[in-house]
Amino acid sequence: MSKFKDALERGKKARREQGQLTRKEKAGRDEAVADFKIRAEAWLENIAIASLQAAKTDVADEVTIDIDTTAFEADGMTPFVRFQIYRRPKAGEKQIVSKTFTVAVQVDGGVSVSAPGIVAKDAGVIADESAERFTTLLAELIEDAAKDT
Repeated sequence: MSKFKDALERGKKARREQGQLTRKEKAGRDEAVADFKIRAEAWLENIAIASLQAAKTDVADEVTIDIDTTAFEADGMTPFVRFQIYRRPKAGEKQIVSKTFTVAVQVDGGVSVSAPGIVAKDAGVIADESAERFTTLLAELIEDAAKDT
């Protein structure tokens, strides 16, 4: 029985020690969080938003892309951008229902694109400065929106 009690006490002690970070450790953690946020925002700005804006002008005749950067500009831990893609209604057709997608950066640096009812898709990592994975995924989403009837 004393082994269990000793293990319990060691666990309590370890938990207390984890909660007591030194000033240097706190400063390092805060710098890492700030660096992550800067890198995540740069990726979203340089890759996601730039690709969305380029696609918006390329497919303006067939498909509408609305970009919402208000969440990106907010002061949250993990920045994200939302956008909608929908086919332009033809003459006499009702308004098409748009799909809202979220480009989110996870704490591990991975980037995913998700929408309600759709499994999140991998769109790259913030360490990769190439837009290829995101633009390929965006092209698939535009193609799906264009063929929706």
